[in-house]
Amino acid sequence: MFNGFISIDKPPTITAHDCVSKLRKLLKQKKIGHGGTLDPMATGVLPIAVGNATRLLRFLPSDKAYNAKIRFGIVTNTDDITGEVLSDRPCPDLTLEAIKEFLPQFQGNITQRPPAFSAIQVNGKRLYDLARRGEVTETDIPTRSVTIKEIQILAWTQGDYAEIDLAIDCGAGTYIRSIARDLGEKLGCGATLSALRRTYSNGFDLDSSLTFEQIDEFLRSGKLEVLATDCGLHFLPMVSLDEDLTRRWCMGQTIKDESFLLTSSLEKSSTSEIYNYIRTYGYAQQFLGVSEVIGSDIQPIVVLHPIN
Repeated sequence: MFNGFISIDKPPTITAHDCVSKLRKLLKQKKIGHGGTLDPMATGVLPIAVGNATRLLRFLPSDKAYNAKIRFGIVTNTDDITGEVLSDRPCPDLTLEAIKEFLPQFQGNITQRPPAFSAIQVNGKRLYDLARRGEVTETDIPTRSVTIKEIQILAWTQGDYAEIDLAIDCGAGTYIRSIARDLGEKLGCGATLSALRRTYSNGFDLDSSLTFEQIDEFLRSGKLEVLATDCGLHFLPMVSLDEDLTRRWCMGQTIKDESFLLTSSLEKSSTSEIYNYIRTYGYAQQFLGVSEVIGSDIQPIVVLHPIN
């Protein structure tokens, strides 16, 4: 039985749920969950937790990064190239300089309207279900605040349907399809997302990701190794306990600060997003699970290796 993480390099046309189902069949293991959805059209990093690592999914960092290709002159109902074309207007005069003028407006903390075809719920119903029935308008879609840390231009192709390749570093909840749509609207020519590849997600990148073909090959040769259960959690501060405190922590006991001097023993991380939680290691440096900081004490909340 496997326990840990597998970062999938998701192929096109299938959903994150499809990936989980496929991995369950390959590993012959039911306890599997993914770290965030990815549109069927998109490819790239999809973190998947296996075995007891599923209990750690909620602690993974939320940042993501994408390589996106945007095609100008085309508008679709899904805001990507797979949707029904609503507008087709060639834009041979569009220039890179014009695009550069608007890109700064999409960086920082911005307000974004998600695509009509998305999994967001409105009055208890998924937007994509409402959109398929023609029961949703722009005013029905709630806007949200998202963070775009950086946008870099990778490539530019001019023509009747010009395309630009962007590297986008963003926070949770960001829709790249919305960036494509809104950029086209600001330029007055319309645009849609024509390709999307996620290069980083929840602490995992493409270098650590495997295709299903690779996973199948490793399984056949008996060489499949999952990533450690604490992989992806290194942004969290950590603490190591001695033998006595390890046993007490694994029994569910709150560990008082005076027992191990939290302020001096805890390695604090300036990049930590969740300061209330810490990685907890035992006297043999084994990863035990996650603790919650309550005042100056720590309370075990996910115990992966209980001691009898």
